[in-house]
Amino acid sequence: MIPINAPQIGKEEIEAVVKVLESGILTHGLGAGPMVTKFEKEFAKFVGAKHAIAVNTGTAALHLALSSANIKTGDEVILPSFTFVATAEVVVLVGAKPVFVDIDPETYNVSSEKIEKCITDQTKAVMPVHLYGLPANMQPIKEIAEKHGLIIIEDAAQAHGASYKEKPLGTFADAACWSFYASKNMTTGEGGMVTTNDDELAEKMRFMRSHGEKEKYKSIMLGHNYHMPEIQAAIGSVQLEKLPRFLAKRRENAEKLTENLKDAEKLELPKEPDGYQHSWYLYTVRLKNAEKQQRNRILEKLRQKGIDAQVYYRCPIHLMPYYSKFRKYRLPETEKAANQVFSLPVHPNVTQEQVEYISHTLLHLLE
Repeated sequence: MIPINAPQIGKEEIEAVVKVLESGILTHGLGAGPMVTKFEKEFAKFVGAKHAIAVNTGTAALHLALSSANIKTGDEVILPSFTFVATAEVVVLVGAKPVFVDIDPETYNVSSEKIEKCITDQTKAVMPVHLYGLPANMQPIKEIAEKHGLIIIEDAAQAHGASYKEKPLGTFADAACWSFYASKNMTTGEGGMVTTNDDELAEKMRFMRSHGEKEKYKSIMLGHNYHMPEIQAAIGSVQLEKLPRFLAKRRENAEKLTENLKDAEKLELPKEPDGYQHSWYLYTVRLKNAEKQQRNRILEKLRQKGIDAQVYYRCPIHLMPYYSKFRKYRLPETEKAANQVFSLPVHPNVTQEQVEYISHTLLHLLE
């Protein structure tokens, strides 16, 4: 089976882990051990941010960003429903209400045109998601946020190495949140990071990730335990060094798939608009004018042929049992996409021979 994603772990990561184990420093009381601090500095430099705050998961990064921005009970946060549940989950965890907005059918990212129509007196933040590794259209979102005094927190969990208008992600936001889950473009096993250019926000997040402590055993605010272990940070430093190579291979595979599938009339291929740089976390196609059952039959046949095609996200958040109570607006493009899209493997372990096999197999099934 050609998996949809696979962590790229080599001897360098193993050696880095052993070095941490031999040092005896596995964590730090305030979450800022030597490897964590090193990884934060390297990641901040990579994404062009002033500050990077390492945490133990991508979900923790989102929760920390919202909490430090004083999003609380009674507030509303605008976000897409077509994403992983964590984006909405953290909104509810801080006591706020998620307001789901429809997507742009071309990019699958939140529609900037629909955001402003959903703003109320309770709206305090917008959380765009860079889905599949393609940046959201941040310029108009930034303009809307400035007009209405809203905070922007980017969910960049899938977009390591992506850029928008030749600027790194996070440039147009108060904070950007990253995930290092095992399937991502780079991994620490689990793990996350918040990046920001706001000194005050960064200081607050560093306190909050360690029980609100400014110094050991002296909490000055409510916090949590979101420490990234030293082993994870050691893996992250090695992965970050390899990331440009990983991204180049993903792009090579994605471009070859596009070349091979460009004449398939039944497929809508992923786009990379001018001024956007895709990270190709996922190569997502749409089966045009199809019902969910038709798409699912194609998926099943691909798997029978040894291709682990997957659907991200077959159940949008606003249709999930727990979150349906927050449903406020109709989301036709979200629901249509969820029934028609599927993703093909493009990770660095996918060989050119496998890309050819994936392409030819899918074309044959479409016939």
